Amino acid sequence: MSSSSAHLNHLQLPNINGGATAAPPPTPSCNTTTKSESTADALSRLFNRLPPNLSLPNRRSSSLSSTVASLPTVTLSAESSDDLISAATEFGYFQLADSDTIITSGLAEAAESEALSLLELTEEEKETTFPKNWPLGYEADAETPSFCLDLNCTTESGELKLSSLSEFTRSLEKVGLKTVEMLVRALGFKDPFGNDSTRFSTLMWLNQDVPDDKPAITNGFYPFVVCLQYQIREQKYCLLSESGWVSVSPRVGSVLVTLGDIAQVWRNGELKRVRYRPVVCSGQLDDPRKCVTMTLMLTLPIDSMISPLKDISDGNKEEEEENTEDEEEGGSRSDERKAFQSFCFEDYAWRVYHERLFFKDPLDRYRIKP
Repeated sequence: MSSSSAHLNHLQLPNINGGATAAPPPTPSCNTTTKSESTADALSRLFNRLPPNLSLPNRRSSSLSSTVASLPTVTLSAESSDDLISAATEFGYFQLADSDTIITSGLAEAAESEALSLLELTEEEKETTFPKNWPLGYEADAETPSFCLDLNCTTESGELKLSSLSEFTRSLEKVGLKTVEMLVRALGFKDPFGNDSTRFSTLMWLNQDVPDDKPAITNGFYPFVVCLQYQIREQKYCLLSESGWVSVSPRVGSVLVTLGDIAQVWRNGELKRVRYRPVVCSGQLDDPRKCVTMTLMLTLPIDSMISPLKDISDGNKEEEEENTEDEEEGGSRSDERKAFQSFCFEDYAWRVYHERLFFKDPLDRYRIKP
């Protein structure tokens, strides 16, 4: 799986430290966006350009931290897919209860120790130790510094060894690939890459958690198929679900799995998703040293196109035959059978990463209106 990271290395983009204020990207050749920006987009960019010490509205309900949502449980070894289908179509998140066959608590704790050591580096060491190859590298956000690493946790320094973090990343990737395989089989859409799992890209995002008075999310914005976090200790996480902010408390030793934008588009909008990565709820930082979140994102190479892999009418033979007859008569109903139009991953990823749209769903512009 070590070839996964190679798909990200061909794109040499400018240093994006301080991402939210970076200049907009050149228009990709496959860009499908409209000419005019919406008011919500403009407002979102305005808020992201405000000084970092300015108090912004709380993006989470104050009562949310005391309201724990139901957290479905799925097992990798389950013979039935009913629990997975229910979790994917009703929630967009769940906990894997038997991931201990792939990931041990000892490995996770060793990886966390190495991740914490990265936060103790000087700013100069952080800047020079990791490659600047978007989205990989170190981001010196004013509030919550973060590292985005490839599958092997590659560094520019031969002196810095991240063997446990690298092994943990590869182990968590195995869980992610297994999860995608289960989703494909359970939800009935074609496998995007067949047996070529190296066509996925794996990112390990290390985010420094912050005290209660800081913003809920500042970085770690990137489209993904599935997002995974191993639970080393009892921790409450806030998720931006389809119905708004919810909080969940995964079991120790389980893996919290959230489904992302790409998974929703692949399944043509028929499963729920979580926007952005899970974040630690306020009041959860009892130990100031335990302040790093290790998030694995299973995502796509930057040159990918994203399209629905299952049409809305699949499984309905009568409607399928009607569509075929219409096309034979010179008409096409293919757009009517899709919830999303195809779009360029590079354009979408750059937009999500830099504009960080809190006030509008970035997928809206690609939805096909009825």
